[in-house]
Amino acid sequence: NHAECPQMAVLGDNLIFLPFQVLIIAHVTAGMVNLTRHEKEKYFLTATGEKELFPSLHDPHSRELSVVIPAYNEELRMPVMLDEAMEYLENRQKQHPSFTYEVIVVDDGSKDKTTEVAMRYSRKYGAEKFRVLTLVRNRGKGGAVRMGTMSSRGRVILMADADGATKFADIDKVEAGINDLNPKPENMAISCGSRAHLEQESVAQRSMFRTFLMYGFHFLVWFFCVRGIKDTQCGFKLFTREAALKTFSSLHVERWAFDVELLYIAQCFKIPIAEVAVNWTEIEGSKLVPFWSWLQMGRDLVFIRLRYFTGAWSLQSSNKTD
Repeated sequence: NHAECPQMAVLGDNLIFLPFQVLIIAHVTAGMVNLTRHEKEKYFLTATGEKELFPSLHDPHSRELSVVIPAYNEELRMPVMLDEAMEYLENRQKQHPSFTYEVIVVDDGSKDKTTEVAMRYSRKYGAEKFRVLTLVRNRGKGGAVRMGTMSSRGRVILMADADGATKFADIDKVEAGINDLNPKPENMAISCGSRAHLEQESVAQRSMFRTFLMYGFHFLVWFFCVRGIKDTQCGFKLFTREAALKTFSSLHVERWAFDVELLYIAQCFKIPIAEVAVNWTEIEGSKLVPFWSWLQMGRDLVFIRLRYFTGAWSLQSSNKTD
């Protein structure tokens, strides 16, 4: 037993230093905000095939609504979602001719025909309504949403998933959520679609292990980053232009946990956030590989908090960059 004591002491010492080691790793491995774009990513193609420069989020708005759709290898699932979205937007414009919109599909370095599929819609509806931003390399969903948002013209900006899991007409609900937020400091507000009301139903259908992972993730979000939002991960969020500029200018995380950092930034800036129940259906072909993705997201959540805590990351002013 005495022989084991030194080993236990060493183990105890290691455990004491573990938080400091994690803190140092988080600080040293922190990447910076990456707002630069490749020369090819500065342009979109018009219906006639000419290159035109994307506008900037720093410019005044010239459309009522921008819809930003990140897409990675979505040639098969995306058309259903785009048909539904365009039908809704076109009908709304017929009923209210003053309503203007644009859709921006951001192809996140896909290996399939995502860009070609999206360009069919651009040719059908014209580049004033439908634009395609093709990224030179895969950045991750957060990076794709940010690139599309920084290229948008809307007074309000909706991010929506390409799989169509959320019914597009539920934009009415998130718009009502944003309109009900008062006051809006410097016109900043965010409205999040939420699946929290479906949680009991989903628990009944999930394995015990996945349910455990889900609750573990919720706890980490609550403990480290965001309080008061039950569902941070639903890919259906509406931002005022001012809120989008403020939050996306500071976003570091470009992969799955980016939603959490966005909302963390918003809460740091005291931007009001509404959470609104939306219709949601699980779509076949999800790219989130459960176990490893949960681990990666869990690590990202811990690191988000630690990196702001150590000063490795800081909240940016929304100054214009390339």
